[in-house]
Amino acid sequence: MPELPLPRRPHWQRVLWALAGVLALGTGIVGIFLPLLPTTPFVLLAAFCFSRGSSRAERWLLTHPRFGPMVRDWRLYRAIPLRAKQLAWVMMTVGSVSAFFTMPLRWAWVPAVVCTAVGLWMWRLPTKAPTPAAATAPE
Repeated sequence: MPELPLPRRPHWQRVLWALAGVLALGTGIVGIFLPLLPTTPFVLLAAFCFSRGSSRAERWLLTHPRFGPMVRDWRLYRAIPLRAKQLAWVMMTVGSVSAFFTMPLRWAWVPAVVCTAVGLWMWRLPTKAPTPAAATAPE
């Protein structure tokens, strides 16, 4: 039986989804520079939001040279590249350790707990093997 097309969302819903996508993508970009904030989950959230709010923004994200591959891999394989996982784990560890030494002692454990939860979630996800072209490309 052929699938019926989904009904078009009202304008206000599309605007809210698009704004949520912009907020998620902005948070992901900040996560590139802040060790406690992982980038990949926020970029995936932005793609999810854009798919409901703005096909143009979704298309831009899918064709972006840095963010596009991770979104496509997630959609095709429900997997995160090993390099993204490793970088996230290292950055969250560095951030948690530095937060422990800089935050008040009663709150210093919070980043470590949150990062551990995110790290365990990522650990359980399948890992996308590098493509042959990516495996032979120099770093």
